[in-house]
Amino acid sequence: MIVDGVDFMHEALADNNKRIIAEGANATMLDIDFGTYPYVTSSSTGIGGVFTGLGVPPQAVETTIGIMKAYTTRVGAGPFPTWLDNEIGDSIQHVGHEFGATTGRKRKCGWLDLNVVKYSHKLNGFHSLNITKLDVLSGIKDLKVATHYELNGKKLDGSMPGTIQELAQCKTIYTDLPGWTEDISSAQHFSDLPVNAQNYIKFIERECNIPITWIGNGPKREEMFLRQ
Repeated sequence: MIVDGVDFMHEALADNNKRIIAEGANATMLDIDFGTYPYVTSSSTGIGGVFTGLGVPPQAVETTIGIMKAYTTRVGAGPFPTWLDNEIGDSIQHVGHEFGATTGRKRKCGWLDLNVVKYSHKLNGFHSLNITKLDVLSGIKDLKVATHYELNGKKLDGSMPGTIQELAQCKTIYTDLPGWTEDISSAQHFSDLPVNAQNYIKFIERECNIPITWIGNGPKREEMFLRQ
């Protein structure tokens, strides 16, 4: 099972009958270089990990897809600007089964933080977004989406402060959006979603200037549909 990884990858790259998918296991904000240090993992979790981990050149990557939840989560300590330390956060945690895959620890849950999405886009260059767990937000009457931060009067839009101490001091700026109560787990097309769920998706696209091509409305494989 042991091979020369560089040769193995480059032989696959040269084979027109093969397609290579590299999947990131940790979120961008856990990146050892660009994440919320020291609350990070030990490697490059963004697009850079493809090159340093697999030994392939940057021009080999044809498409980069950003995977995001319809809300924001975090395991462990460190600043979490949109954390909902209340009944709504507890409900999202319960409905979304938000527990660490390795440790089993409860994930903190909060409103969707688009400043993090925009920052991740700067680092990774997303061609499109895949949004998951949209169904978890069903039944929440009033939703909030964080669009950017403010630090000492300065707007941070797709930028992160230099230290976690400054991140803890940031003011989070929200936009209010109406929620929906309908069960969306059977939706197979964008038009099947309630109008407010559609508007939630469209708002994210406009704010981040990235198309959302896949929408997840449940935990099953068939509960992920391609937006057409």
